[in-house]
Amino acid sequence: MLTSPHAHRRLKLPKESAERMTTRQIDVEGVLMVALFGTEDRLLKTLELTYPDVEVHARGNSVVLKGQAIQVDAAATLVAEMVELIQAGKELMPQDFTRSAKMIENGTVKPADVLSQSIISSRGKTIRPKTLGQKTYVDSIDNNTIVFGIGPAGTGKTYLAMAKAVQALQRKEISRIILTRPAVEAGEKLGFLPGTLNDKIDPYLRPLFDALHDMLDPESIPKLMASGTIEVAPLAYMRGRTLNDAFIILDEAQNTTPEQMKMFLTRLGFNSKMIVTGDVTQVDLPSGTSGLRLAAEVLKDVEDMHFSTLTSEDVVRHTLVAKIVDAYSKHDDAKIAAKAANNEAAQKRIAKKAENS
Repeated sequence: MLTSPHAHRRLKLPKESAERMTTRQIDVEGVLMVALFGTEDRLLKTLELTYPDVEVHARGNSVVLKGQAIQVDAAATLVAEMVELIQAGKELMPQDFTRSAKMIENGTVKPADVLSQSIISSRGKTIRPKTLGQKTYVDSIDNNTIVFGIGPAGTGKTYLAMAKAVQALQRKEISRIILTRPAVEAGEKLGFLPGTLNDKIDPYLRPLFDALHDMLDPESIPKLMASGTIEVAPLAYMRGRTLNDAFIILDEAQNTTPEQMKMFLTRLGFNSKMIVTGDVTQVDLPSGTSGLRLAAEVLKDVEDMHFSTLTSEDVVRHTLVAKIVDAYSKHDDAKIAAKAANNEAAQKRIAKKAENS
């Protein structure tokens, strides 16, 4: 038996059930314990950290859970979901336990339904949504012609859109993929870059190339680009075109002007799909309104267009990234609240001055 003195979180238990103890046994026939609990029981430790009031015993092909009833029931559901994922061929990671536990706590969806949804498999790697927000985003891409993926860094906005584009190309649903982003510097003036035009724009488009290399054989990418099957270009190259039979992704859309966003969206042709991704908290425009922010206001009720909002709960990078996103969000909210309070106080002073004059 392995138990942990530490806990990431505790469920809030109603008084009437806080002291009720129970035991559950889950049979896991056909699944190796090492697949379920990991080498050196590292996944077992994650389970115990998630449900600190539950004792976990592995006996043969059974898992026995003892402890407070609500947490035992939740832990039993989590174990059953993890077994289902193993049977579907997924290799478990600690994040699968913690994310699935949160889904179970929210009671909105089966974790196995989210984590087993494969988009593409490439070079021994399967790309799939890892959170409920990501699954909703992927589903919206299937069901709408234009989708906006808005959220902080690390939520997979662009990566999942790229995976859906490659999937559509492999299924011959479209004939080409077009990847674009505005050439805006992230708070730095890089000056005049040397080399050809491609050399100059390459730094801006490098993240898109990196994602492509994760999903396709690197040797095939130059051939696909030479044939026009895959096009990676700055946003300025989209003007005056009609994009038919294509999967088009606009990345870093928070750095578009309203005019650029309108120009881009009106490039949509027949049998095409557009995905627009961006983080409205990281606008690098020197001045003016972000085209992404304005689009979210103007187009929110347009049919066949979906706005998918991802949050810090959908961050799939290092756990610190989610904490960083939350910290900055709280700081920004506090600034907005302080500014609103100052404006209100100023209005009252003006009104009082007018009243006295």
